[in-house]
Amino acid sequence: MCSIAPCGRFVGDSVTPQGLCYDVKKMSDPLVISVILNTNRRDDTLECLASLQHSTYTNQRAVVLDNHSSDGSVDAIRAAFPNVQVIELAENRGYAGNNNVGIEIAMAQHADWIFVLNEDTILDRDCLARLVAMGESDPQIGMVGPLVYHHDEPTVIQSAGGFMNRNWEAGHLGKDENDQGQFNAPRAVEWITGCSILVRRAVLDQVGALDDRFFIYFEETEWCVRARTRGWRLMIEPRAKLWHKGVQRDYKPKPAFTYYSARNRFLMLAKHRAPARAWIVAWAQTLRTLASWTLKPKWRHLREHRDALWHGTLDFLRGRTGMRAG
Repeated sequence: MCSIAPCGRFVGDSVTPQGLCYDVKKMSDPLVISVILNTNRRDDTLECLASLQHSTYTNQRAVVLDNHSSDGSVDAIRAAFPNVQVIELAENRGYAGNNNVGIEIAMAQHADWIFVLNEDTILDRDCLARLVAMGESDPQIGMVGPLVYHHDEPTVIQSAGGFMNRNWEAGHLGKDENDQGQFNAPRAVEWITGCSILVRRAVLDQVGALDDRFFIYFEETEWCVRARTRGWRLMIEPRAKLWHKGVQRDYKPKPAFTYYSARNRFLMLAKHRAPARAWIVAWAQTLRTLASWTLKPKWRHLREHRDALWHGTLDFLRGRTGMRAG
């Protein structure tokens, strides 16, 4: 276990929210296996793996799940990182299902912690060590996330953890704020962004992996809700820093995002028997948006998104999950 002492007697340089201090250098070294998906993102994946290789945390391995890449990713990864296990997927089961393949492999290899990591991320050298130290500081901590920055704006926060209001609407703490030290202290959160989640093995034993019915979007939010429902704590360790190339400030989602977000929002509400208030808000927002995108001339350019929103809502009602048909 990590070396801890009552707060005020610093063993290392970090303090847990319970008032205990932990030492990154003196902690034990549980096995961490990173699970990384890749689809024609060869250069990004290579850069991500390089940042893992330069990590100060050494008891780690990586598994890359390649989804039918045609850019030479598999050969390039194997040549540059011969110790990385590369799995060529037979079918595309989406972000959730493809990650589950890697999670199953990591569990079979006796990982203590599984690090679900996007291929378009870059880790600070101490990121993984600090995440593990935070997790090991309290056996009730089931998931840990870093402070995530925009890659193209290295001091601008993308996510300091997720929140969910009483209407079950999810958002990111600190989104697009300049880092001025406002998130310096570790904090408990309601969910963690899916680009980088460190998950304790016992959580997977108890609540299972990602729900592959979601395919993509809302899958990590639902996973976190499931873990919290079973009593696990979710923490953000802001001294663990990571830069994410995706979802930049000028990000313009495609209609597929609208489809899966609409369908999966209702799917999550149904799975967790959300209160009536959350359902009323979700339906009101959906119907209002459909009407606006249909009737108002200024939203004519969003007709593809309107159709995606309609089809996502219909598919929820029809009980259709997984990859969108057609």
